[in-house]
Amino acid sequence: MNKRVAVIGAGPSGLAQLRSFQSAAEKGAEVPEIVCFERQEDWGGLWNYTWRTGLDEYAEPVHSSMYRYLWSNGPKECLEFADYSFEEHFGRTIASYPPREVLFDYIIGRVEKADVRKQIRFRTTIREVYYSVKSGRFTLTAQNLVDDTVYSEEFDNVVVASGHFTTPNVPSFDGIETFNGRVLHAHDFRDALEFKGKNLLLIGTSYSAEDIGSQCYKYGAKSITCSYRTGPMGFHWPDNWEEVPLLKKVDKNTCTFKDGSSKEIDAIIMCTGYLHYFPFLPDSLRLKTDNRLWPLNLYKGVFWEDNPKLMFLGMQDQFYTFNMFDAQAWYTRDYMLGRINLPSKEEMRSHSQAWREREEKLENDEQMIWFQGDYVKELISETDYPSFDVEGVNKTFMEWEHQKHEDIMGFRNHAYRSLITGNMQPVHHTPWLEAMDDSMESYLENK
Repeated sequence: MNKRVAVIGAGPSGLAQLRSFQSAAEKGAEVPEIVCFERQEDWGGLWNYTWRTGLDEYAEPVHSSMYRYLWSNGPKECLEFADYSFEEHFGRTIASYPPREVLFDYIIGRVEKADVRKQIRFRTTIREVYYSVKSGRFTLTAQNLVDDTVYSEEFDNVVVASGHFTTPNVPSFDGIETFNGRVLHAHDFRDALEFKGKNLLLIGTSYSAEDIGSQCYKYGAKSITCSYRTGPMGFHWPDNWEEVPLLKKVDKNTCTFKDGSSKEIDAIIMCTGYLHYFPFLPDSLRLKTDNRLWPLNLYKGVFWEDNPKLMFLGMQDQFYTFNMFDAQAWYTRDYMLGRINLPSKEEMRSHSQAWREREEKLENDEQMIWFQGDYVKELISETDYPSFDVEGVNKTFMEWEHQKHEDIMGFRNHAYRSLITGNMQPVHHTPWLEAMDDSMESYLENK
C-alpha cells in the first residue's frame, strides 16, 4: 500500500509542506501521496483576504484575520524563502514592507511554480481525526462544504497546519453589555476607515494593538487609547494616542481604567490574542498551549511526542515566519521519507524541556529573536533546505526593533539587504503614513 500523508490547511505552513515534498520529488525521491484539506476556497491561509467576518456562506468560522490596508509589520527580508527570492518572483528589487496583496502574490508564486495545487481539496474541512493503534494509521473524516458530503479516508501521517491566529480570545469586562458603540475582536477588524473621527479603545499591547492602532491613526481616528494589563508598549506615539492601565468597567460610553481615569469611547477593539483550537483532534492528539516560543509536547517544535506520526507546523509564537515554516516542513518531510530517525520518547521530552527552560529565561524581544533563530538553524542544519544567513536575519530584526522604538509611524520607510540575493532593496516611493493606496500596482510602481 502506498504511503499517504494528510496536510490540514493550505496556508503558508501547509504550502511549505507541499513544496518540501515537491522539492524532494524534483531531486528524484519517491514521495508519498499527499492530500491537503483546505476549508477556504483558495490557498494562502490568513493571507487569503475576505470581507466576511463571523461565519462564511457555509456557516463555518471565517479563517482570515486579515484586514484591508495591512502592510507587513516586519522586514520582508526576515521571512524570504531561501529557495524563492522576492527578486525571482517580481523580477527586480522591491521595498522592504509590502502590503498584504504583494505578500500573498509572493507566497502563491512559489507554489504555482511547484505545481502543487492539484494536491489540495478546497472547501473541505476536517471534522475528526482518529488513530488506530492496531493498524498504525489515522482515519480522517472530512466534509466537502460545497456538496455537503461527509467521508472518511486513511492516512499514515497527519500534518496539522491549520494555524493559530483564527480563533479569538475574547475576555469580558464589567458593564461592557451597556456599551453604546461597536465592540469587536481584532479577528473581525477589516477597515480602518470605519473608525475615522472616532475615539477608539484598544485592549492589549501586542502586534495587533500596535498595528490596528497605527492603521486607525493613519486613516483618521480622532483618538486612540491602548489599555494594557502588564505594561505599556512604550513607543513614541502621536499626540492623540495614550496608553492606560487595564479597563476596569464600562458604563455606556464611559470607560474607566484601573488607575481611576476614565474616557468617553466610541468603539472598542479587543486585541487580546488567539487560542490554539483544534476541535477535530481527540484529547490524545490535541496540542494544548498558549501562544509561546516553545510549546511543550512537540519534539523539535513539530512532532507530537506521544505519537510522532502526527506533526504540527507553525504552532510557535513568531518572529520568524515563512522560512521557519519551511525549516519545519523540510524536517518533517525527511522524517516521513525515512531520512531522519526520532529518538525515544524520553529523549524527545528531555530535548523539549531543555528548550523550554531556555525560553523561560528570555528577558526581551531581542533574546527571543536569537532564540528562534537558533531553533531555525538547528532544523535546517539537518536537511537539504537551502542554508541562509540566519544571523543576518537576526541582525535585520535588531535594526527593525531599534527603528520601531525611534519612530513607530516611520519604521516602514527603511530598507534592508536581502539575505538571499545580497542585494540592497529600495526605499518605498511614498512614506507609509502618506501611502493610502495599498494595491500591488501602486506598491510596485516606480515613482
